[in-house]
Amino acid sequence: MGAGHAHALYVHEHSAVHRLAPEAKLAAALSFIAAVAVTPREAVWAFGLYALVLALVLAAARVPPRFLFLRLLGILPFVAFAFLIPFVATGDRVEVLGIEVSGEGLWGAWNILAKATLGAATSIGLAATTEVPKLIEGLGALKVPAVLVSIAAFMIRYLELIAEELGRMRMAMAARGYDPHWLGQVKPIAAAAGAMFVRSYERGERVHSAMLARGYSGVMPVLRPAGAGWFDWLLAMTLPLTGVVIAAVALVVT
Repeated sequence: MGAGHAHALYVHEHSAVHRLAPEAKLAAALSFIAAVAVTPREAVWAFGLYALVLALVLAAARVPPRFLFLRLLGILPFVAFAFLIPFVATGDRVEVLGIEVSGEGLWGAWNILAKATLGAATSIGLAATTEVPKLIEGLGALKVPAVLVSIAAFMIRYLELIAEELGRMRMAMAARGYDPHWLGQVKPIAAAAGAMFVRSYERGERVHSAMLARGYSGVMPVLRPAGAGWFDWLLAMTLPLTGVVIAAVALVVT
């Protein structure tokens, strides 16, 4: 993956968070999300502290709030059903704005919404401060199985190519007058999807053969042999350690 393939989630800055080793940031993000996940839903104050700590980290990384909020919109389809839970859940009923809903359902909706938002914001922050090639290197440094690292690297790289090719195919279809307005006109889209699948499969075969001819043995070459230093781990672990303390207190007092 070349350096020219910067993804839309990356923020080009030179903060201390950007300079941290990717494996340290990956471990910190996963640990923080785990701390959020085990926090009791009734500990509303704990989620407020999580949001404050995460906001401070993102501010130090110079991630614009608008950048974060726009990308958080991507989780709306996944948490939309949380708003239905109070209406369909059983248990004691409470009145909210003149509407009777389930109290247990309200807690369930809050639990999903709070944890999903914090988890997504943490992931967005990680992607905003770490380029994709560095994330792949970090996975390798954390001893993730090489085959999974290779699959992730190729998937990210070739999803970009496939998306670009789909854009060209749509432009070509529009230039030839294709403007569907009813269901019976989707046949060309199905044909284009089939052609895209075949072309992608054939490209994968050619790329794999070319790599084998160049000595590929199933493991990508390591371009950054030096691992994370103690300062990287110390600074990165500040976030998850704070999260662990908050989660521990929440588990005790709730």
